[in-house]
Amino acid sequence: NSSESHNCAKSILTSDRLQIVVTLSAFFNETWEAANCANCLKNSSEGLSNSTVEFLDLFNKSLTCFEHNLQGQTIYLSPNNYTEVCKNCNETYKMLNDLYNNLQRMNRQGGESGHSAHLCIDVEDAMNITRKLWSRTFNCSVPCSDTVPVIAVSSFILFLPIVFYLSSFLHSKQKKRILILPKRIQSNASLVNIQEKYS
Repeated sequence: NSSESHNCAKSILTSDRLQIVVTLSAFFNETWEAANCANCLKNSSEGLSNSTVEFLDLFNKSLTCFEHNLQGQTIYLSPNNYTEVCKNCNETYKMLNDLYNNLQRMNRQGGESGHSAHLCIDVEDAMNITRKLWSRTFNCSVPCSDTVPVIAVSSFILFLPIVFYLSSFLHSKQKKRILILPKRIQSNASLVNIQEKYS
């Protein structure tokens, strides 16, 4: 009976004491939501979005580049000397990093998937793995181009108080204090003496 199908399904799903089917269904739904899996799919959930496919392709190219530049060299390289990896894979890593940043920007505005918030867990994990390999394992770092202007501005700001106090000292007039004795009215005793003289 179609009118009773909902109640029938409910009674079957909740027939056991643990309600294992309902518990598992809730668990998988919560995991799907927490991992933002819908953000890797197209609007109609027919498959992976174009941006996700492009990102995973670049991710695989980056890992292949890392492996290719490490083959036969790991024996001779010291743990902190991966200059070949840093030099040869820099362009691929930069492209992957730029794409990830663009995906984050697009996703905040509700990108291909139609869902906003975070990227799906597959993309985030892939980028985390790549960044960890790049910075911690291979110790590849891109020198910051803003270092010189930051040091210049910081030095200027730190030097300002010295300039202020020095100019204040040089331009202030250093006068010696001259004590001016106040004129006092003659005491009554001297007035009496003067009066006695004239009388």
